[in-house]
Amino acid sequence: MWQPNDAKAYEYYESKGSSNSSSNNSNSSNSNNTQGIPRELMNRILLAIGNEILKNSDGTSIDELKKILEKMIVEEMARMGNVSSSKMSPDGKGKDDDMSSISSKTLLAYLEEEGYINRGSRRMLTGKGFMSIGMLMLKDVLKAFKSNTLGMHETSKSGYGTTMLESSKRYEQGDDLKYLNVPKSMLNAVERIMMEKGSVELPIEFKVEDLEQYELLNEVKMAVVYCIDLSSTMRYSSLNDEVSRIEAAKKALWCLYILNRKFFQSDSIHLLGFGALATRIMPQDIPYLKTFEPGHDFLHYTNYQAALRLAVKILNKEDATNKRIVLITDGQPSACFVDSDAEKERILNARPYSHFYKPDKIMLDALKDEQGIRVDTTSGSLVYLCYRYRQVDPYVAAKTILEAKRCKRLGIDVDTLMVSEEDVLLKFVNDMERIVKGRSYYINPSDLGRVLITDYIRNKRQVVRASSR
Repeated sequence: MWQPNDAKAYEYYESKGSSNSSSNNSNSSNSNNTQGIPRELMNRILLAIGNEILKNSDGTSIDELKKILEKMIVEEMARMGNVSSSKMSPDGKGKDDDMSSISSKTLLAYLEEEGYINRGSRRMLTGKGFMSIGMLMLKDVLKAFKSNTLGMHETSKSGYGTTMLESSKRYEQGDDLKYLNVPKSMLNAVERIMMEKGSVELPIEFKVEDLEQYELLNEVKMAVVYCIDLSSTMRYSSLNDEVSRIEAAKKALWCLYILNRKFFQSDSIHLLGFGALATRIMPQDIPYLKTFEPGHDFLHYTNYQAALRLAVKILNKEDATNKRIVLITDGQPSACFVDSDAEKERILNARPYSHFYKPDKIMLDALKDEQGIRVDTTSGSLVYLCYRYRQVDPYVAAKTILEAKRCKRLGIDVDTLMVSEEDVLLKFVNDMERIVKGRSYYINPSDLGRVLITDYIRNKRQVVRASSR
């Protein structure tokens, strides 16, 4: 069974050679033929496989994978052909000689032997492949940050961190003395004694009111539900962007999950996708997510309520200090739940030609069988559908904002990341976030990974200040 914190999952390429005596002759030959692959090339191969799976949500075939590998082998051999003769391996043999014996077939066999892929599975990546590729993607995202900006270090233990700041606060009974600001405390004592006696004698006698301690930057336990919009328009690319919105969102969430598993194991990260209804997403399913298309009943509509209600159910089971819902979307809401027959009648009285959607069991079963998606129907079983070009239906808007306000009353923050240039979406989301005192950002999809990671880490930290006296 896949264990996300398995130490082997974090390994990059490491050739095992022919030491595996249990392998058959074919596998031994494949291993020997891959001895000369540089680590950088193997990492690039793994990244290329990951990016291809992200792009091709319908499934990457073995033939497509072979084409990718063959192209990379040719490019690498051409690159190595330009390497000077001084760059030889210790035995004097050029690396390009080793590469000439490698084919896409032997490389595929090696990847499978090492546990990165399973060619017989509908979803090709193994647990090790998922974690290794995700870590390589995360490293690429982190390159955009200045050195030590995030102050992260890998850990296998859960816990909380604190950082001392330069500012101070008055010491209070029960505070930890190891954070005592000695120079400031001494200065306070000297000033008090001068006021009382006019002169200072050694040794200095301290009183509790003289003491000050450094303020702390606490890393608080968080529980976050990231809600990715799976409506049909997410499959399009934004202006001047090569990748689709859904592809960028999947890559960002993949990186974020790896970040959580590697560095912040005490936090809880949950994922869900939403259209007209919402569904939980398992981490290993992230690369294979696809949008709901018009053929999937009416699931391709956008129902913020579905995402918010399912997210609240998830967060109600968490005991974290900070609870947040982050919506990642490219469109304004075009659907909402109808919670009673009386509500339906009110809508029909005001809008006689209204459309409603009740999930079709056959379609839901097909989604479950084909994609492993289990749509949540407990949060609402009847959906009011109303897409208006470049505007939000007032009733849908009102229901959506009421749901967001309910989250806020429960102590759950709601923030929105918009990956669309639509001014209607920007206006609606900004209005909603202003009402619930949340935050909204418009970002280019290509920057989504960097923004999500920065936002996640900043929200972990809170300054511990002195209580009011």
